[in-house]
Amino acid sequence: MDEQMISKAVEAVMKQMAAEHDRKPHTCKCKSRKMTLRLAKSLIEKVETKAEAMGLAAVIAVSDAAGRLTAVHCMDGAYIASYDIAVNKTFTSAGLKMSTARLAGLSQPGQPLYGIQHTNGGRIVILGGGEPLESEGEIIGALGVSGGSAEEDTALAAYGREILKEVISCQ
Repeated sequence: MDEQMISKAVEAVMKQMAAEHDRKPHTCKCKSRKMTLRLAKSLIEKVETKAEAMGLAAVIAVSDAAGRLTAVHCMDGAYIASYDIAVNKTFTSAGLKMSTARLAGLSQPGQPLYGIQHTNGGRIVILGGGEPLESEGEIIGALGVSGGSAEEDTALAAYGREILKEVISCQ
C-alpha cells in the first residue's frame, strides 16, 4: 500500500469519526485542560496501581496532544522492549486520534488502514494499549501501556482513559 492510499484511508476514517463526534452535543463551556507533567504523573500512578493489582510489570507513557512524550514510568521488571512500544502507542493514539485497539482492527488485511504500521518511521503501533486522552471534548494527550498481553494492555489503557476525569478533578 503506498503512502497516498494510506493517507486517503486515514482521511476517510477521520471524516467518519468526525461525523460521529459531531452528533454528540457539547454542553460544557469551561476552558479545556492541557496535559501537564503533574497530570501525566498522577495518571501514571493510578495506572501503575491497577497494573500491580493485575500482577503486571508495565511501562506507562503519557504524551501531549501532539504525541510528544510528557512522562514515562518503567515498573520494576518491565520488558526492555515495552519502553518503545508504550511511547509509540501514545504517538499513534495522539496522531490518529483513536485507540490502538481500534486501529488494530482497521489495519488488518482487507481493511482501510492495512499497512499503516509501516508508515511514520515504524512508530505506528497496531497493538491495543494506546488511548487518546480527552478533557471537555478535546484531545489533550495520549496514554500508552505495554508489558502484558494485548488484552491486558488494552484494559489498562482504557482504565487510564476512564479515570482521567477523576485525576483532573484532584489537581
